[in-house]
Amino acid sequence: MRRIAISVAATSVSVMLAGCGVLNATGSSDDASPTKGDDITVGLLLPEKANTRYEEFDHPIFKAKVESLTDNKGRVEYANADADAGKQSSQLQAMVDKKVDVIVLDAVDAHAIAPGVQKAKDAGIPVIAYDRLAEGPIDAYISFDNELVGEVQGRSLLESLGDDLSITDKIVMMNGSPTDPNAKQFKAGAMSELKGKVTISKSFDTKDWKPENAQANMTEAINAIGAENIEAVYSANDGMAGGIVKALKAAGVTDMPPITGQDAELAAVQRILAGEQYMSVYKSYPEEAESAAEMAVAKVQGRDIQFDALTRDRVDSPTTKDIPAQLVPVVALTKENIGDTVVADKIYKVSEICTARLQAACAAVNLT
Repeated sequence: MRRIAISVAATSVSVMLAGCGVLNATGSSDDASPTKGDDITVGLLLPEKANTRYEEFDHPIFKAKVESLTDNKGRVEYANADADAGKQSSQLQAMVDKKVDVIVLDAVDAHAIAPGVQKAKDAGIPVIAYDRLAEGPIDAYISFDNELVGEVQGRSLLESLGDDLSITDKIVMMNGSPTDPNAKQFKAGAMSELKGKVTISKSFDTKDWKPENAQANMTEAINAIGAENIEAVYSANDGMAGGIVKALKAAGVTDMPPITGQDAELAAVQRILAGEQYMSVYKSYPEEAESAAEMAVAKVQGRDIQFDALTRDRVDSPTTKDIPAQLVPVVALTKENIGDTVVADKIYKVSEICTARLQAACAAVNLT
């Protein structure tokens, strides 16, 4: 068991629950006498649409898993807040009013949503924090090892600079939203690798993770530093990396500096092949979403053995200690392992990635 304090930096290690057979738990009737049958309603609240993963992967994968675990009798009540914390609070209240059996919540604002989490708790509805650790009386948490994500990004950025790495190298840091606790962890992980090895000339916390805000921030950095003096850009996710590339192109840059990312968005995978982005962090959305569905169904059906097996870690939020958790491992995605990651996991087809303009680049890495 490990403990991760979400409000402060902590040392991260990767946990391979799949190797223990945990992720294949089926919740058989031997686990416990279910408090509810298969006819359950699971509320799923996702935070935004700017990042394509939520609509394209998390929601449909989660929904399919709930249905398979409940013999197609369970249903998912779904809402996306589109980066609006007030809207998400209303969506959470609506699910409490509808008396759903359990809520899986990916918070827009981890602090602002706490009163809603308390209302759900008061109504007897368990809340599982998904991807971002919301404050309040959370029953469980599932996410990726967020500091490890930042470490992988920072380490990859240093590797991209190769033998020419110098403390005088000027780096721009494009961090995520200040309302997202994950962003703080990504930054902490990255800084554990970058500090003392390069110069952070400009650093931004990017409102709502929006690419257009990252583009504006990058334009500011270019004007202050000079595009020719920027050796690399730390971008906390792929959407912002896209905005960064636009800003650099607008400044006349044709040979992009190394740019990091996260989420393995299709556009980012294509930018990596095209040489416009150095890397992304691939996080197995099927593993996270399916495990979250298993946790939710096990929790509401009272299958404590299965639930405990799925939540062998412990985390602390600013308001709640000892939250049962599962932390899913991550992989650095570069042009060399696209086939072994997003293609192998059937996130994208080669035909989707390798458009006409990328045929040569795909052939160069045997992506056919």
